[in-house]
Amino acid sequence: MLQKTFPSPEALKRFPFGLADIAVILSTLVLLALIARVGVGALVSFQPPHDLPSISLDPGNLPYYAGRSTLRMFIALFFSTLFTLIYGYIAANSRRAEQVLIPLLDILQSVPVLGFLSITVTGFIALFPGSLLGLEAASIFAIFTSQVWNMTFSFYQSLRTVPRELDEAVTLYGLSRWERFTKLEVPSAMIGLVWNAMMSFGGGWFFVAASETISVLNRKYTLPGIGSYVAAAVEAENLPALGWALLTMAIVIIVVDQLFWRPLIAWTDKFRLEQSASALVPESWVYDLLTTARIPRLLGSALTPLGEATNRLLAWLSPQQRTFAIEPTPITGRDRLYNLFLLLVIGALVVTGINFILTTVGLAEVGKTFILGLLTLGRVVILLIFATIVWTPIGVAIGFNPKLARLLQPVVQFLAAFPANFIFPFATLFFIRFSIPINWGSILLMALGAQWYTLFNSIAGAMSIPTDLREMARDVGLQGWQLWRKLIIPGIFSAWVTGGITASGGAWNASIVSEIVTWGTTTLTASGLGAYITEATEAGDWPRITLGIGMMSLFVVGLNRVFWRRLYHLAETKYHL
Repeated sequence: MLQKTFPSPEALKRFPFGLADIAVILSTLVLLALIARVGVGALVSFQPPHDLPSISLDPGNLPYYAGRSTLRMFIALFFSTLFTLIYGYIAANSRRAEQVLIPLLDILQSVPVLGFLSITVTGFIALFPGSLLGLEAASIFAIFTSQVWNMTFSFYQSLRTVPRELDEAVTLYGLSRWERFTKLEVPSAMIGLVWNAMMSFGGGWFFVAASETISVLNRKYTLPGIGSYVAAAVEAENLPALGWALLTMAIVIIVVDQLFWRPLIAWTDKFRLEQSASALVPESWVYDLLTTARIPRLLGSALTPLGEATNRLLAWLSPQQRTFAIEPTPITGRDRLYNLFLLLVIGALVVTGINFILTTVGLAEVGKTFILGLLTLGRVVILLIFATIVWTPIGVAIGFNPKLARLLQPVVQFLAAFPANFIFPFATLFFIRFSIPINWGSILLMALGAQWYTLFNSIAGAMSIPTDLREMARDVGLQGWQLWRKLIIPGIFSAWVTGGITASGGAWNASIVSEIVTWGTTTLTASGLGAYITEATEAGDWPRITLGIGMMSLFVVGLNRVFWRRLYHLAETKYHL
């Protein structure tokens, strides 16, 4: 609605000089004032167990709580983006680093948010003694771990599937590593990265409640935020307060979408790798305002000499990189020594793990967690099949059809960004009322948080297919299954694999909060590895926490190496543009 009522860029240019600039200046000042007002709350005293933050269910506090949570989300997004660019680049451009970084990424993705909280909360509190900043840092780090893996996988896969002709052109022009990174690799990955960042941001809301109300090692820590407000409302069985929280969350999602994500999507449209004009041009009234205002351009012009000097320095420091080759390179003596070192490290870890099992929990407990892992794996597989069958065609339709995209993209973004676990209390009441077993109901709860990875990556993959290829397919009469087999599947395959692997990891992570749901004093518990880890974390049982997290990591890494890694290789060698 805002896009239709706000003046167009042409109308803004007819206004007196400075009108758009005044709007930009005032908006910037208001934003800085809000950040200062919300951020100062992180610097108050914190000395447990005597000096602890409390949550009031007065709806008047919700704007402040929502601001605290939103600030945490954006700080986590900043560090997630920085980590993605560095980690993804190193993994994609170094064969030896890739052998360590990608399996490590699989493992880190499989570690549930509660697992990171169990390890990091005490450390962050000790790092900032007497200040709430330590607990804030632990919460932001937990949100970071829920956002970053999806973005990193997307960027890594985009770098591995850069169009061959562009890769060769960059090599022929003799561009340095830095110039290659800024002029080819980041632009070619931008559309997928932004869509996955949007999905990761929405996924971060899913774990806001867990990161703001932390029950670990028999202690409960609470941070002011909309997630902790929802947790308090659920504990008090206060439906009106829960309703106010849902309304506030909906407003926050709409505001963030209009002020941040829509302008970003409109800006990334210029990075489409095609010769003909885009059939769908994303629109944003904020982006129109920024492009119309003169101050951003003046600031850009003033900073241009500094930017060019920095680029020249980084280009000089980074020598030219030869083109990346998909074909395997010969194994050298150094490679053999490196592989031997990795085997020794893996062997040492295996011995340490076996010793831990025998001296703490015992083999019987390992067998129990393995069976629980199989139950959770079954739920993950059902979810992935459902998401692929239902959401892949819908994502392609949204990416291909401009009218449908304009109609459904805002709806899809809202549904994906809305934290599904805010709806869990209503789902719990529904399960109780209609006697639905939580062993089956938990699949629905997991899907609410993980299925959107498949949809968003399908949309991004479809949008990245050049318009000229679509026009050629239409001219030669490709329809139905032939169109899917010849164009759509090859075009979106890389993005779909990224969506699948992150949806799988997201589903495992979502099992932590989906296999145990509560409403007041009523708790429904499913049989699964997620429930096992949650119960061990709340009890502060370190051996079983470690065993549960380790077993979940083995399941996720095994699934990735046996199944998803093969599909990644297929995307790199055959199905990419």
